Amino acid sequence: MGTSDGLSAALADEVRRRVFEEPGFMRLTQVARYGGRVSRLSFRPVELKTGRALQMETGDAGRIIVSNLDDAAAHAAVEEVILQPGARELHVQTATADLHIRVTHKGRELVSRSKPLAREAEEALPHDRVKQQPLTDFDSGPLLKALEIADADGRIKASMRGKYDQVNAFLRILDTTVTGGDEVADDDEIVIADCGCGKAYITFAAYFYLTHARKRSVKVRGIDRNVELITAARRLAADLGVNEEVRFVAGELADSTLDLRPNLTISLHACDTATDEALARAVEWKCPRILCAPCCQHELNKGLAGGGAMKAVLRHGILRERLADLLTDTFRAQLLRILGYRVKIMEFVSHDATAKNLLLRAEYGVAPGQGDAVAEYRALRDLWQAAPWLEKRLGESVSRFL
Repeated sequence: MGTSDGLSAALADEVRRRVFEEPGFMRLTQVARYGGRVSRLSFRPVELKTGRALQMETGDAGRIIVSNLDDAAAHAAVEEVILQPGARELHVQTATADLHIRVTHKGRELVSRSKPLAREAEEALPHDRVKQQPLTDFDSGPLLKALEIADADGRIKASMRGKYDQVNAFLRILDTTVTGGDEVADDDEIVIADCGCGKAYITFAAYFYLTHARKRSVKVRGIDRNVELITAARRLAADLGVNEEVRFVAGELADSTLDLRPNLTISLHACDTATDEALARAVEWKCPRILCAPCCQHELNKGLAGGGAMKAVLRHGILRERLADLLTDTFRAQLLRILGYRVKIMEFVSHDATAKNLLLRAEYGVAPGQGDAVAEYRALRDLWQAAPWLEKRLGESVSRFL
């Protein structure tokens, strides 16, 4: 049993030993709940110029605070965790084993230990690992504050950590997209169309990253039918001093016109057929590159049919929904392949940041109407007796190959 002064003596000694004495210590994490509020605390080893230290990260009251502790401060901080009373969970990870402790409200200690492990883990990770993010490649503080991702002191808000990670992940792929081929040469201006830009997190992040970190000439056009969001985005562009380069169009994507032809179309989590509309507009603009992360997808689900063994899958709502998601993205990829794009579908961010973490990356570069792309699409469509919305939307541009 635990005591009012924290963990039992034996467990306290085990935590101290695993953190400070065993080789390959990786992380100590504590999660506690107070009156409906969740407090998180974690420690991990880092290597500073002055030597090994523990980096402590706390998440509480809507903010993340990171600090580096020398040996004395690290021992004191871990001791404070050990002696803390109340219900909580602790997880200690090392290269050789995991230790998980749950302390109940009555002080009971529920302990589990993993079987021996053989992880590859450095005893101390480079401190600058936390800086290797696109948003730390330039002075992004004013931008993050303006987008309300960071607080007034420049710290990432705990409630926005997922959004921060999501933007960084998207920017990493954006970076390889605009520097990895010939369609957008280094001396060319990058013209981006952000379809369904919403609150314009990606719109502004893409512009500032490419102009400040990559020193590229960039113009961005954001499109969304929500007039209030567009009005707010225009105001923000003016406040940031980029309203000439970053402009916003209010209206339906299908009917909107741009003053520039984009050479990169992006769309992050446009709902259902709005993602298809973004892909169709990219094709109509003859846009050579597309980055698209789909969101909720319902259109195909309503029309799915299939006999035999397929009935068993379609009978269950959750399985039908997930299958419709996979099939929708597969149909999208195949249709773009038919139109001459090389397509890759990937996970672009951790599932912890967003459950909608798939991204479709397409680059124009092959002759349209390739036989294998057409045959695969037809076979899949016929198997599921499906009528993909994007096929209908693309009309003659794709039907001539089918």
